[in-house]
Amino acid sequence: MSTYTGTGILTRQALRRDRLIAPIWIVLLALFVYVSAAAVPALYKTTAERVQAAQAINSNPAIVALYGPILDVHSIGELAMTKATVLYAIFVAILMVILVRRHTRVEEESGRLELIAGTAVGRNAPMFSAIVEGAVVSLVLGLLAALGAIGGALPTAGSLAFGATWVGIGLVSTGLALVSCQLAASARTCAAIAAGAIAVLFVVRAIGDISAQWLSWLSPFGWNTRFRAWSEPRWWMLALYLGSFVLLVAVAQLLRSRRDLGSGMVAARPGRATGSPRLGDAISLAVRVNQGAIGVWSFAFAALGIIFGAIAPGVSNLLDSPDAEQIIARLGGPGAMADTLITAVLSLVAIIVVCFAISVIAHSGGDEADGRTEEVLATATSRSRWFAATTLVAFGGVLWLLLVAGFFLWIGVGAAGAPAGSHTGRIVPAALVYTPAAWLVIAVAAALFALRRSWAVIGWILPALCLVISLVGELLDLPDWFVRISPYAHVPQLPAAAMNWTPLLVMTGIALVVTAFGWWRFARRDIG
Repeated sequence: MSTYTGTGILTRQALRRDRLIAPIWIVLLALFVYVSAAAVPALYKTTAERVQAAQAINSNPAIVALYGPILDVHSIGELAMTKATVLYAIFVAILMVILVRRHTRVEEESGRLELIAGTAVGRNAPMFSAIVEGAVVSLVLGLLAALGAIGGALPTAGSLAFGATWVGIGLVSTGLALVSCQLAASARTCAAIAAGAIAVLFVVRAIGDISAQWLSWLSPFGWNTRFRAWSEPRWWMLALYLGSFVLLVAVAQLLRSRRDLGSGMVAARPGRATGSPRLGDAISLAVRVNQGAIGVWSFAFAALGIIFGAIAPGVSNLLDSPDAEQIIARLGGPGAMADTLITAVLSLVAIIVVCFAISVIAHSGGDEADGRTEEVLATATSRSRWFAATTLVAFGGVLWLLLVAGFFLWIGVGAAGAPAGSHTGRIVPAALVYTPAAWLVIAVAAALFALRRSWAVIGWILPALCLVISLVGELLDLPDWFVRISPYAHVPQLPAAAMNWTPLLVMTGIALVVTAFGWWRFARRDIG
């Protein structure tokens, strides 16, 4: 029997299990591409206006670090895909990490992979089925992104080249996730490693785009820009994506061959002979289980805050140009330019940070599926307390990560020298003000899990849905009621705008009600 026997069967099973989360993510991302492509001709009706907008973006290092440079200022495609080329390619990478980890390390940690290995399935089949699924999803996503750009009236050749860069990012992220899943025995730790690697690659690209350009060539996110999809595409650069993918798969295969099933390359430290008395409490146990992920996420947001805080003062250079101020205001929001960049960064952080909470809830669903929840409930721990512990860690973790992002953003701005007229003293409150919106999204995810265990995975759709609603509404100038479906649309845009407590209190109240419903429902449904 070949070591790859059963790859096809496992791939079909994986695609069936992901029949909800993968298509929704793909459609939402492709919809964003279409909306971005269709909106730019309406915003900038002449070539001169587009050139001015592109030059305004390139003239500021802060915006270049966030979105990447526009190499051809005359290209309507580069201007339209300013966000999608680099920044929102991160969501392509996140999708690949979710899918790969779900079908490799999560299955291995639960013991299901060992059962599968006892059948007529080869040793390498599970990993290669994840590779096949990642490749298929990447190709479909890239094709739909290209069709979305074409549907938005962008050039066909450039649209296909742009779609190819998203395929490349998907393949590289698939390989990166595979390597991460070989390093640790815990699925949580593997997710944290992959997220940290993506953050590092994004930061390396940001530094390269604003200073040492050679650094951009070290990151696949930098390749997306250097590919020049919309003007004389460098098709040879596809070999960089493919070569990195093949190399990462080879490394993952090598690591896989050198470890035992269920273990990681980094040996897990043996625990104490007796557990700490503090772990007798459900909340303490939930914190202990997720503390590694909290540490990695905290480090990533601290680094992001320092970097973007340090480059934020440079936005004041655009104040001499009314046209530049107009385009940057569209990209970030109202107010002084430095405050606008901070608002834009925090609005993205507030959506990404929810992914941590979703992972906590999704892992609770995995614990229930694997029987660990029943073991906990066999003690003096009640269902209500167990559910409360999960939601408290999710809520508290998000609050902490927003505080970390805001604090280090403030440190970065202070170290670089805050520009005159900016409201640097409001940066930390500006980060914390997103807490009620994030809590409301988390409450919905927790309620879905409470209704049915298998619905916990639907929570991964919510951050992408909020992001697309906000962007689609902004770019197409859709009715206010549509935009305000997203909780983030109700958040005061500090530090640029004034504070408004009413929507925050309302969202907090709704989040508590939804969480209470989830708490009530979980206490009454069957476990498992």
